[in-house]
Amino acid sequence: MIETALYRRSARAAALAASLSLSACAVGPNYIAPEDPPVARYTKEPLANPSAADKVATRQGGSADQSFVSGADIPGQWWTLFRSKALNRLVEEALANNPNLEAAQASLRIAQQNVLAQKGTLYPSLSANPQALGARAPGLDLQSPLQNQNNYLYSLYTPQVTVAFNPDVFGLNRRTIEGLEATAENQRFQLEAAYLSLTANVVAAAIQEASLRAQIDATKRVIQAQTEVLTLYNKQLSLGQIAGADVIQQQAALSLSQQLLPPLEKQLAQQRNLLTALAGRLPSEEVAETFTLSALRLPTKVPVSLPSRLVQQRPDVKAAEALVQQASAGVGVAVANRLPQFSITAAGGSSAVRLAQITNPGAGFFTILGQATAPIFDAGTLYRRQRASEETLTQAQAQYRAVVIAAFQNVADALRALQSDAAAVAAASAAENATGQSLGLIRKQFSAGAVNSTQVLIAQQGYLSALVTSAGARATQYADTAALFQALGGGWWNRADVAPPPPETDPLKFL
Repeated sequence: MIETALYRRSARAAALAASLSLSACAVGPNYIAPEDPPVARYTKEPLANPSAADKVATRQGGSADQSFVSGADIPGQWWTLFRSKALNRLVEEALANNPNLEAAQASLRIAQQNVLAQKGTLYPSLSANPQALGARAPGLDLQSPLQNQNNYLYSLYTPQVTVAFNPDVFGLNRRTIEGLEATAENQRFQLEAAYLSLTANVVAAAIQEASLRAQIDATKRVIQAQTEVLTLYNKQLSLGQIAGADVIQQQAALSLSQQLLPPLEKQLAQQRNLLTALAGRLPSEEVAETFTLSALRLPTKVPVSLPSRLVQQRPDVKAAEALVQQASAGVGVAVANRLPQFSITAAGGSSAVRLAQITNPGAGFFTILGQATAPIFDAGTLYRRQRASEETLTQAQAQYRAVVIAAFQNVADALRALQSDAAAVAAASAAENATGQSLGLIRKQFSAGAVNSTQVLIAQQGYLSALVTSAGARATQYADTAALFQALGGGWWNRADVAPPPPETDPLKFL
């Protein structure tokens, strides 16, 4: 068939034109990845392990001491280092159901499809344009096209194929593709950042719930102890052993402790709502997992990757680097827009008044049109756009450096925090033990009449403060450990669980 042969010739011409286009130059700067910061450590002095001077271990799970393993890799599922099955289940549920993560995955697929769509501009487009015309020829004294004055009505059949191609002589399309590929790379690391943020938020929320439960438990223990003392005071008052003012003071202390409980319970309820939302559920479908400090284990061997690897591991740094490449490609696009643009259009087919005559060699035709356009005067519009794109590149480079500095700061802050947490946990644990023993001793002395009620009240308040401080210190150490894993990038490079793109189902994809 003539149309099939024409299609084959057009395809060969299209392939040749595409190869010529791909071999042409691309104006604008070629992207060069930024160099890694020339630093050998995160802090001013060499990395020192967290330590507690008195080596006091914490109660209810965990230890005050940790050690950093410099150069060790971060596991992809870093939260499993806390050795909590409930936490592992909740993180897995959040990764499967959180809508923000699903939206980030869709954004990546959108960017990838835009890249593939733009790559099609490097090749000729081939379209079929069959036409069927019904017409009436002029009659009377005018000669009809059919050389027959008695036949004024006729049909004209014109099947044809059109090939259009815009040679990418100066790299306009290729720079556009480069920019879209950088956008896709940015979306890829935005997805990694969303993944890391989600897992870190779940871990942080679980630790905060455990901290609140510890504070509630401590407050209830103090309330119970104060209630027992108040009962004892009432008995002594009835026997005339103490004054009524002592009972009133104890009742006031009990009331103050009871006031602390409702706000903590409110925070716990709201924390449960947060965990439920992170898991992709509605508040009425609260997650079953609950968390206490005793059910979590503090990672004692903490991997700390080398500073030279940080810029390759932080999703936000890689996303910012992709924006630099996107801005670099934008400069090339702006430069190419100031240069001539070329287009080639070819059409071929056949034309006949009867369908049976379409295959006749004499009915064939073709046309080829080459066109070039170049800006001559635009009042500086294209030049200013180029300058704007160059400044955009400068802006992206500066923002990249700012993100790198912030990344190193995050790691340094987490390291400093963990170095202080060990001593804080040990001191808080020692204070809790000491105040608890002191309160027990003073209560015995009060029962024997050796001390007055004021000393009992002071000891009770000291013990309550020590309990709450100890629970907060332990929770802070857990949270700062999770923050260090997040600051180091979360080990995304060691996982492969991003949802794959759906299979192509385009019904028009036949080539």
